[in-house]
Amino acid sequence: MKSIKMILVVDDDPEDRFIIEDGFAEIGMGDTVQYEENGERALSYLRAVADDGTLPCLIILDLNMPKMNGTQTLRAIKEDPRLRKITVLIYSTSLNPIEKEECLQLGAQEFIIKPVTYTESLKVVHYFKTLCDGLNSTVES
Repeated sequence: MKSIKMILVVDDDPEDRFIIEDGFAEIGMGDTVQYEENGERALSYLRAVADDGTLPCLIILDLNMPKMNGTQTLRAIKEDPRLRKITVLIYSTSLNPIEKEECLQLGAQEFIIKPVTYTESLKVVHYFKTLCDGLNSTVES
């Protein structure tokens, strides 16, 4: 299955999405990021693109969302053979070490605390781009 250099951001907070969206636009990646506001919508999107044979290189996943939270979404991604090899980063305001450990055990690559300032957010967006650029161009089932 091919992986395009696309990033999926799953976050219900419009302000957080705007900051990330603005950051990606600033580094020339504005049109390569897909946004979903909860886990259910993210899974629907991922299953649709998996059926088309394309997957994002990276999923940035918030924890605290309605309908299906980040932990539930991460679990569903890692249980789906078509999706399980996609790199998932948790991007949350949570400082709870138990949540962090659970997410890492479920298969998240990293647990990143959302920055407080816009400048810090831009640094994190650059990190997301660098990580995506370094990931393998194919995701095997």
